[in-house]
Amino acid sequence: MPRCASGRRVVAETPITERAELVHVLASGEKPEAQWRIGTEHEQFGFRLDDLRPPTFDGERGIEASVTLEPAGQLELSGAPLHTIHDTCVEVGSHLNEVKQVADQLGLGFLGMGFQPKWSREAMPLMPQDRHKIMQAYMPNVGALGLDMMTRTRTRTRTCTCTCTCTCTVQVNLDYASEADMVKKFRVSLALQPIATALFADSPFTEGKPNGYLSYRSHIWIDTDADRTGILDFVFEDGFGYERYLDYLLDVPMYFSYHDGTYIDASGQSFRDFLRGADARPWGRLCALSAFWVGLLYDDPALDAAWDLVKDFSRSERHALRDGVPRHALKLPFRNDSVQNLATEAVKIALAGLRRRARLNRDVQDESRFLEPLVEILHSGETAAERKLALYHGVWQGDIDRVFGEFAY
Repeated sequence: MPRCASGRRVVAETPITERAELVHVLASGEKPEAQWRIGTEHEQFGFRLDDLRPPTFDGERGIEASVTLEPAGQLELSGAPLHTIHDTCVEVGSHLNEVKQVADQLGLGFLGMGFQPKWSREAMPLMPQDRHKIMQAYMPNVGALGLDMMTRTRTRTRTCTCTCTCTCTVQVNLDYASEADMVKKFRVSLALQPIATALFADSPFTEGKPNGYLSYRSHIWIDTDADRTGILDFVFEDGFGYERYLDYLLDVPMYFSYHDGTYIDASGQSFRDFLRGADARPWGRLCALSAFWVGLLYDDPALDAAWDLVKDFSRSERHALRDGVPRHALKLPFRNDSVQNLATEAVKIALAGLRRRARLNRDVQDESRFLEPLVEILHSGETAAERKLALYHGVWQGDIDRVFGEFAY
């Protein structure tokens, strides 16, 4: 279902009956640079402070009346379209302060990681919403890990766009000026998405123990509904544009349709029949993902440099990055070096792009300061996942409960 720039769902009042109308929808999204905005979305896992279990939907300590929920009770902020990353960080901070006030009254906490580190899929409550029930029934037919995506993940990284129960994400929604601009941004973001995954890797635990991955959330997406996930190789082919992208969208099997306030099961059906990263981060680093993509995509010299960095990647190299980063992150070998070197170059380009944008706050600071967490990760060579693993094997002595106390918002 389409969303407006604020992330809220939009339902068309007039049915679309012609393919050309859908092409027009994509073209109508074009905006001059002066109207480009940044919309950040992020999710957190809720947990009860006394026993660390996920909160239920109803009941005395339920969250039915308090917040908008993802399938297993993850909390999501769909941010407003704002001018600068300074603005988005103020929005995120205000949102999380409000959440904390409500959560304290309910005896709840919220954790910013890519995958539920302690509880099994069966322990995650599925919110009683029709669209989630439809997806729950359909997911086992299109991948082994789709239900984990719904219940135990919380990461989504959408630059030009994903969520369910065990995972949580951060994502940023950006604009484009023309079809050619969309194509270039789409190609750069797809090629560099594994780099963002590596930089933000933070899901190394499953059911209380190390799972062998640094971004298990990203691994889950490799085996979740291939019809709508993964690398879109056709984006890199000559002639790609609105119409080719529309052809792809029309053939993606649907989950449901929405009519007169009701979700109707349409799982597996083609839209033609109807004519239709980054792991979530701790509070202090939520703005880094937006800064990374804005620096790369909202400055023409940076976008050119980013394209030069990735344009000669072969199809096999793009897939090798996508498949290898969930386990190895920055340490994945690439060509004669590693992903860390590639990430360093990408962050340098983003830093330069943000400095040229020169969007200043009241302290005369530009947006490049929001990339400092990534610069620190690259300097140390350790992702957030690796740091948590070191704590787990060290001072935590294998006690995963410590992650809730030390990394909750």
